[in-house]
Parts: sequence; structure tokens; C-alpha cells
Amino acid sequence: MRLFAILAPLAMAAVVAGGATAQQPKKAPAARDWSTHVVQAPSGAYLIGNPAAKVQLVEYLSYTCGHCAEFVAESKLALKDGYVRRGSVRVEVRHAVRDPLDMTAALLARCAGPKGFAGATEAIFADQGSWARIGSRWWQANQAALQSRPELARLKALGEASGLSPLMRGLGMSQAQIDQCFANPADLNRLAAMADASWKTIKGTPTFVINGKTGGGGHWDTLEPELRAAGAR
Repeated sequence: MRLFAILAPLAMAAVVAGGATAQQPKKAPAARDWSTHVVQAPSGAYLIGNPAAKVQLVEYLSYTCGHCAEFVAESKLALKDGYVRRGSVRVEVRHAVRDPLDMTAALLARCAGPKGFAGATEAIFADQGSWARIGSRWWQANQAALQSRPELARLKALGEASGLSPLMRGLGMSQAQIDQCFANPADLNRLAAMADASWKTIKGTPTFVINGKTGGGGHWDTLEPELRAAGAR
């Protein structure tokens, strides 16, 4: 009897402890990273983020635009790594191509596909000070000699000479992939059509459209308050 009297409370304590453990709430699943959700619109523009985001932001960007490079650098931490990642903002990138060097950069960035487009775009803008300067000088010196070659061949040569193609190889793009970036006239025509449509809508880059209304003031510090007012969290 004495042994039972000692063991019985211990057994009851184990039951109570087991019951308490069973009733503990389960851990909430990790929040989805919406910045990795990238699809292509019928126009060819890339859509980054939650399709159901409260804020739909359109960015008209040019890779040879210095203000665009500044915007991408200033906004990344809060916009892509914050609002887009959490799912409250979706970004649509529309190309507003201004020159052959810009077209070359756009073809290479888009050639990275949905998974690689955002990273390629950030890398291109981050290194703009180098490839834009080198590419511009090379194009001025060689443009006349290249006139007899098809446009895609000219742009491919510009990509190599400017450092844009080597930059993409550094990100893991193979030479075969780079060759393919400049192999399909349909890709060039689609991008040119998007650029034409962009310049019929805007006057300069960067330009932003927030839930269908132009705004943002052309800078991150003026765009962010408008995004928050529209519901970005």
C-alpha cells in the first residue's frame, strides 16, 4: 500500500504533464515570401509579388537611367525585402527602353527568366556606372562599322564589349543562354513594343503608377508614403 501511495501521485503528475503538453498551441507556419513569386504578363512585363496585394505598383524603368539605379538601390530593403515579401505590394516592371545599350541590358535581364529577372535587374543597376560608361564609348566608336549586321548581332556585340554579358556570366548565366538572349527576333520585337507603349504613357523614368494612378514623385522617399497610404504594410 505504501508503495502504491508513492507511485500514484507520480503517475497522476505524468498524466497532467502529458495533457498540458498536448494542449500547447502549434507553431504558426512561416510567412510566405512573396518576392519569389514572379510571373510574366501578356505584355511581357514581369509581375513580382502577391497577385492579391492591396497595392499594385507599376514601375517604368530604363537600365541606362541614373535616377532609376538610385531608386532601385534606395528602395530594395523596404520595397522588395519588405512590402513585396510580406505580400502587401505587387510590382510590375515595364521597360521604357531609351537606347541600344538599354535594349541590350533589358534583353539580358529578361533572358534570366522569372526566377532570375529581379536579381539580374538589381545587378545591372548596381554596376551601371561601369558598363554604361564603357558601353557608350564602345558603341560610339563601332556603331558605323556594325550597321551591316542584324540588330540582334549588334546588340550581342555591345553586350560583350560593355561588360553586361560578363556580368550575367558572373551571376551564373551560361554562354549558351546568353547566345539565346540575342537569337530570337520575336523577343526583340516584343520588348520594342513594350517600350513604345511605355513612352506613349510616360514622359520620363522612373515613373510610378499606384493602383492605377500616377504618383510617387520619381523617388523612393516620395513614393513610400503614397504606398503606405494605399495600404502597404
